[in-house]
Amino acid sequence: MSEIINNKEIKLSLLKEMIKKIGNETDSQQISSQLKILLKEIAYEDVITVEQELFEEGFDKDKMLELCDLHSAALKGILNPESKMKETEGHPVHTFKKENQALKREIEFVRNYFGEVNKLDDTDEAGKIFVNIHTCFNNLMDVEKHYLRKENLLFPFLEKHNITGPSAVMWGKHDQTREMLKNSIAVLSSCHNTSAGDGKEAIELILEPVLKSIEEMIYKEENILFPMAMDTLNNDEWEQVYKQSDEIGFCLYEPTEKWRPEKPEQNSVTEILDDSKIKLPTGIFNLNELTSVFNTLPFDITFVDKEDNVRFFSQGNDRIFQRSKAILGRKVQYCHPPSSVHIVEKILNDFKTSAQSKAAFWINFKGRFVHISYYAVRDESNEYQGTLEVTQDLTELRLLEGEKRILEY
Repeated sequence: MSEIINNKEIKLSLLKEMIKKIGNETDSQQISSQLKILLKEIAYEDVITVEQELFEEGFDKDKMLELCDLHSAALKGILNPESKMKETEGHPVHTFKKENQALKREIEFVRNYFGEVNKLDDTDEAGKIFVNIHTCFNNLMDVEKHYLRKENLLFPFLEKHNITGPSAVMWGKHDQTREMLKNSIAVLSSCHNTSAGDGKEAIELILEPVLKSIEEMIYKEENILFPMAMDTLNNDEWEQVYKQSDEIGFCLYEPTEKWRPEKPEQNSVTEILDDSKIKLPTGIFNLNELTSVFNTLPFDITFVDKEDNVRFFSQGNDRIFQRSKAILGRKVQYCHPPSSVHIVEKILNDFKTSAQSKAAFWINFKGRFVHISYYAVRDESNEYQGTLEVTQDLTELRLLEGEKRILEY
């Protein structure tokens, strides 16, 4: 094959066709074998280029998710990414990798417990072992913060560099892993008095697939995502990722070293903004006052402009859904899981065409009753200016009865 394929464009075209075919169950094994041969001659960044092209061409997202693990298996042992930049201790990528090491250790603990269960006779009691397994899976739930930092901090900067395919595919895999973890915790809650036989079945059908899913994502990160990000983001962008990471938190690891990017010396320029006056039709604020008002509102607001870019969000102390400054300027479609993007598109289109002016939803979230409303923002000429999202915890308000007057303060 290497004698025939001596042109980069031909290689990439062939790779694209193979990826399209790899989801075909009838010949996936044969295609996977051919992929391994071809991938020996293709740089990892070219693999990303092909997947990005497929994504932009409208390649089915669900199909992309289906073939993602098979594609990853074909890449194993072949990709040898060497990024131009090397992360140092405290750098966001260094922290991601340290978290991956901690996840691998936790997975090893779990598999040791699996081994203990498998040594038992099917009728033996295995409840005590499953209590330990349950504890380990509770620890693995910490991967949520790892995924949130990727979704809210790293992916937005990749998208600003027009790299959107990996973000969408990985976010979809995150959601699959989240759902699998949630189901596993539910199963483990009922396994504290289980027999070894039932436990073995739970391990094979429910628990082990979760571990494999986490491991597959670790492989994709360290062999594809992180090298690509190191070659793409500049120091200013990495600094923003670093500064906002604390807002989300870390997974089974706490960075101890501070990281500061190397920067050329610059003249000190101070912008005085707090005393600036902002004149509105019904009053005047200075910047500090206006910011404080937004952050005191008993609900969270996020504004998306008419081009679908996130432009502003409030930062109250009890914010319901995680936000980071990295999403500013990001297409709102990329701020949602791939499974719900079509709904977001429908709402925005209805607002832009004036078919609707409001969309409301309510959910139970972490034991709270949360109301989410979207409003079309229009100017005096009724021209669409954007969309305002308002999220409020109504748990206490739903319990109110009667009345309480100001004189009762």
